[in-house]
Amino acid sequence: MTSDRIALWLVTSRRVSLSLELFLANAEPTRIQLTDDDRTIAIGERAFVHLIDVDLIAARVAPLPFDVPIGYDLWCDGEPQSVAQIESGLCFDGEPHPRFVLRRRLTHLLHGSCRRPHHDSRDGMARAEAWLGQRRDDPDAWPSQLLLTGDQIYADDVAGPLLAAIHATIDRLGLWPETLEGATVADSAALYVSPHSYYERDQLLPKERANRALRDRFFGGTRKPVFTSACSGNHLITFAEMMAMYLLTWSDTLWRDLVVPPPALSDAHAERYRDEQRIIEAFVAELPAARRLLANVPTSMIFDDHDITDDWNLTAAWEDSAYGHPFSRRIIGNALMAYTLCQGWLNTPGVFAEHLAGPLSEFAADPTAAHQNRLIDALLGFDRWHYTLDTEPPILVLDTRMHRWRRTHKTGKPSGLMDWESLTAMQNELMDRSAAVIVSAAPVFGVKLIENVQRVFTWFGKPLMVDAENWMAHRGAAVAMLQILSHRRTPENFTILSGDVHYSFVYEVRLRHVRTHQRIWQIVSSGIKNEFPARLLRWFDRLNRWLYSPRSPLNWFTKRRRLRVSPRHPRTVGSHRRLVNQAGMGYVRFNEDGEPVAIVQLGADHQDTCFDETADLET
Repeated sequence: MTSDRIALWLVTSRRVSLSLELFLANAEPTRIQLTDDDRTIAIGERAFVHLIDVDLIAARVAPLPFDVPIGYDLWCDGEPQSVAQIESGLCFDGEPHPRFVLRRRLTHLLHGSCRRPHHDSRDGMARAEAWLGQRRDDPDAWPSQLLLTGDQIYADDVAGPLLAAIHATIDRLGLWPETLEGATVADSAALYVSPHSYYERDQLLPKERANRALRDRFFGGTRKPVFTSACSGNHLITFAEMMAMYLLTWSDTLWRDLVVPPPALSDAHAERYRDEQRIIEAFVAELPAARRLLANVPTSMIFDDHDITDDWNLTAAWEDSAYGHPFSRRIIGNALMAYTLCQGWLNTPGVFAEHLAGPLSEFAADPTAAHQNRLIDALLGFDRWHYTLDTEPPILVLDTRMHRWRRTHKTGKPSGLMDWESLTAMQNELMDRSAAVIVSAAPVFGVKLIENVQRVFTWFGKPLMVDAENWMAHRGAAVAMLQILSHRRTPENFTILSGDVHYSFVYEVRLRHVRTHQRIWQIVSSGIKNEFPARLLRWFDRLNRWLYSPRSPLNWFTKRRRLRVSPRHPRTVGSHRRLVNQAGMGYVRFNEDGEPVAIVQLGADHQDTCFDETADLET
């Protein structure tokens, strides 16, 4: 969303022509007829995704003003009411249409990651909507951006009741079927009725001995003995399942009259299904607020692993196994297709249209296996998932999944989160700027103790068991990133926004014994609807303070020994705690120099946590 370009996402049950209406104070509404070139993608008999990209200059409309509310609405040809009139829940109380504010300067933003529908907490998206609703009379208080920094969905970890709703949605909308090469089921129809379709999808990979490693890596990678016990037994497989997942987690519309027959389950699975049902019902109850938030704040997104599959591209050996088999390649490709249509495309519409319009149009016109495979090949070869938002200071959103620094030897050890070429391009983007905001799904500066636990598991050849996905896990990527952050021509003020880890914290970072004067803030907000095991995190927090105190010799065995890393006190969790285990949404306010001057975790339980002055204790 810029002053001369508007991007909107809409799904309709039939193919329609659209027009966009813009509302500014003290001016007549502006109506823009959207042409046939505006991209409409059929994903089923009764489901059409509209990737609306409006170039205001080409439409001969004046650029949008900054710092004032801008209303908008959509009209479908032949309908007597607008979209906002039909779906009044898109608007805040007393407002006739959704409204947003564009900022020339980045003043404040919301950010978060890890929205797992069946985690037993409230939804941080709904908390952010309530926070925004309290400020609707003061446009200066509206956030400049909503940044969703990874794991917007969990394609690999799905509750049974949600999977049943996904299958009901596929039937209702007639989402496209597909064949499944290399699986023990021939096609999507056979998958949906398979006795292994619920909680046992790890049984659907081929049984041959040669595929044992694939099965262990792809469907076994989510079982972590230390960090989580998430299960991939309901891993989404088909493109239709992936798309239905987005439709059911972005909006409450389909849920309103959706009939979801319970599947036939064993006694153990039926008990788990009932336990999950309560949590999913609570999640659905908060979906109207989540949809309203997305409709009223300029939003940008980037993937992390769960948007596709757990441990996605973690090691070169994982890649060789997963991409070398047609079934797992199709699962990854289907998730990338859905990500592209529901998250990626509208981050940079022009870039995606230039590189992917052809194969996407072919698939939309004729969704055969051949066209689907060609689109997947194009997506796997696409190298522009990252992007920069032209704010002041700029926001650099990093692709830490598809530009991995792959190891040519010891391929079972973690790859670097970005390769040398990508890091060099990032440095060039940062040159001679005074400040910058960087979005890295995984924290650049994480908790040393937890990173070293991951290092130990990696040393024993088990990185998949503990999500060893941190910047310090690969020497080349770690050193290159630290050199960029300390380069004399890169910004003095860096803010790094991250998620991924399921707890929140803030570090201030300074460089030791160098002439440059960079100030770095590592701000982590995670998860939107997910949390770390509480007792385990308390022990990690305590042990990290003991083992990595300022005088601890263990600090010299880390790659950050040239840095002074100081934690911010979370004001409401006790004087000695540094890590906040609270589902919610992060809030950051910046001053004119691009320094964060207010950092808050907006708790999904409406108990907010402010990060106070820097603690005396270093970590």
